[in-house]
Amino acid sequence: MAKNARTASTAGPAPRDRIVDALMALAGEMRWGDITLPMIAERAGLSLADLRDQFPSKGAILGGFSKRIDRIVLEGASADMLGEPARERVLDVMMRRLDALQPYKAALREIADATRRDPLMLAALNQLAINSWRYMLASADIDTEDELGMVRIQGAAIVFARTLETWFEDEGEDMARTMARLDKELGTGERIMGRLQDLQRLAAPFRGFIRAAMERGRGRFDQGGGPDAGRDARPGW
Repeated sequence: MAKNARTASTAGPAPRDRIVDALMALAGEMRWGDITLPMIAERAGLSLADLRDQFPSKGAILGGFSKRIDRIVLEGASADMLGEPARERVLDVMMRRLDALQPYKAALREIADATRRDPLMLAALNQLAINSWRYMLASADIDTEDELGMVRIQGAAIVFARTLETWFEDEGEDMARTMARLDKELGTGERIMGRLQDLQRLAAPFRGFIRAAMERGRGRFDQGGGPDAGRDARPGW
């Protein structure tokens, strides 16, 4: 029992963690497009076959990194924040996420640069962001399951991505520039969501009317009351 415990304690990071660490270290040292799978395997101390067992691509490794950051942020959530206004809860999540990303700033800057040159990579990373922010907002007690839930998720992802643009260049210890950018982006997001919620409330009665009209129309067709009802049957129809 004690022997097993000693073995587990000295085994070091799991292969998946070593691979994620290797990719992020390489991304902080060189261009994203120059990083190869053999390089990642060598840096992680694994064979290429071992790497393949864990991840199918560099993009999948980034997905593993995203999950790592998600866990750090989610585990750091405080129940004390649940009594605060929604804006403060979201701000808290975003600041804790920035703190978790700090050790990987150089790598993330390179990845962001590569994304601007590759639309497919941008789409893939946006999906990763959506997956993350669904959980981030849930941890802040923000509804993501109603009709505007997906808008909130995508909006949070955009706000954070735009804030990162300033964060990459902000070397101040107090992150004053980053905080100012985040505050600005959150304000813009709040105004957009406010307009969408107003439109949703205005459109609600019309949606009910349209649904009722469509159901009545389907009922008439089901009973033989379509546009050709009452006409004589024609040969060949």
